[in-house]
Amino acid sequence: MNALYDTRQVRRAFSRAAPGYAAAARLQHAVEARLLEMLDYRDDPALQRTQPQVVVDLGCGPGRAAAAMQRRWPKARVLALDLALPMLRESRSNSNPWRLFARRPQAVCADARALPLAENSVDVLFSNLCLQWVEDLDAVFAGFRRVLKPQGLLLLSTFGPDTLWELREAFARADDTPHVSPFADIAGFGDALMRAGFHQPVLDREVETSTYPDLAALMRELRELGATNALSARRHTLTGRARFAAAERAYDALRSGDGTLPATWETITAMAW
Repeated sequence: MNALYDTRQVRRAFSRAAPGYAAAARLQHAVEARLLEMLDYRDDPALQRTQPQVVVDLGCGPGRAAAAMQRRWPKARVLALDLALPMLRESRSNSNPWRLFARRPQAVCADARALPLAENSVDVLFSNLCLQWVEDLDAVFAGFRRVLKPQGLLLLSTFGPDTLWELREAFARADDTPHVSPFADIAGFGDALMRAGFHQPVLDREVETSTYPDLAALMRELRELGATNALSARRHTLTGRARFAAAERAYDALRSGDGTLPATWETITAMAW
């Protein structure tokens, strides 16, 4: 059976996007900040939890969250994992120590579906907006469960099915080739966590709308983020002018009163032990 996603295309797209990703990733930074705030629960003195020894930022991108967690837990070994090597190069440049001889996150090029980590070795596994590129949540969550210690913390975010529904419908009017990924809903995400053996899952959902002057501006931002079409069933040639024009006409019907085009982003966050 053919895989839903072309992993090589995911790697290529994020490798190309690496130099400008941090400047374009406004939504990604906002979701990352919400996940980092959730770490306050783990460190609540009333829970009397020990300081983590090994912390993983999976799909770390330019490494902002890995650096933040290294500052939070200076003695911890923080691993910044990403599929795209150029992203890891960016993470190294963003991990300059805030004081001389301070510990830095360690960059590791790895696939979320096959973590090169020992069983029961990780205290905190953090992953911001990475899992939407993974087809088999059951398998990847089983891998997370394998590497986490007993009572280890899992903090995740992903995109939900309402994400970019406007773009999906606009291109559906233009041709019969998929242009937007089919994202898991919050119930499916939570059920997969439970099946993998995680307990006390807490999930939340938020919907935000960004606006663009035209379809070309939205597509340009998606390229800057590396969020291009990586479906195996995608068209492997450039979208022709006629198909793009048809999608533009369909999207134009959604213009707001101020003349801008809306784009919906549904984000799902999860915390589990």
